[in-house]
Amino acid sequence: MTLHKINKKIVGYKVLTKENTEAALPPEAEKASLESMNENLARPEVLLGSTYKIKTPQSEHALYITINDIILNQDTAHEERRPYEIFINSKNMEHFQWVLALTRLISAVFRKGGDATFLVEEMKAVFDPHGGYFKKGGVFMPSLVAEIGHAIESHMKHIGMIKPEKMTDHQKQFLDEKRREFEAAHGESDGAAFPEQAVLCNKCSTKAMVLMDGCMTCLNCGESKCG
Repeated sequence: MTLHKINKKIVGYKVLTKENTEAALPPEAEKASLESMNENLARPEVLLGSTYKIKTPQSEHALYITINDIILNQDTAHEERRPYEIFINSKNMEHFQWVLALTRLISAVFRKGGDATFLVEEMKAVFDPHGGYFKKGGVFMPSLVAEIGHAIESHMKHIGMIKPEKMTDHQKQFLDEKRREFEAAHGESDGAAFPEQAVLCNKCSTKAMVLMDGCMTCLNCGESKCG
């Protein structure tokens, strides 16, 4: 036990507890004490999960992608949700071998820690040599791997790992006006998400780019060839 001599008049006191001791930590010490994702982190008995359904025109059976998350620094101001593992199930056994390998690799990257969002762009850039397909709404998928990447991206946006790019109200209003002008000039749409004459947008991979005022403009994301 260490004794400290008090040379000044006592004007107040506080009983130290675990809570106020941690609150008094300097920012550097507090940051160092935070729990972060790493491969040695023990898996809890129960994990939160979300399941995404993928149905492609290339197969009669759907794929179900389940991503389980772990909660770090629970019940604190630094609480965050991070993906821990992924499972992909389907009745179609044609892709079983590489899908199983893919889930194990992705899960290993999740548990390794760090910025795992790079997986999304890597997977979305995979093209099937036999050609891709269009999803409902005119979104083009270059491969099944790319669509799995889109599902992971949706999940990461849901838990806050990826911040979605949101259009301003002004941009939305501008696109709505452009769409009404296009439909007025070429006839009303038949209820489809975008005009039938629209072509594929290289930015958002959606069949929503139309020629307006001599300039190709995407009615989905606002991408314009004229800047």
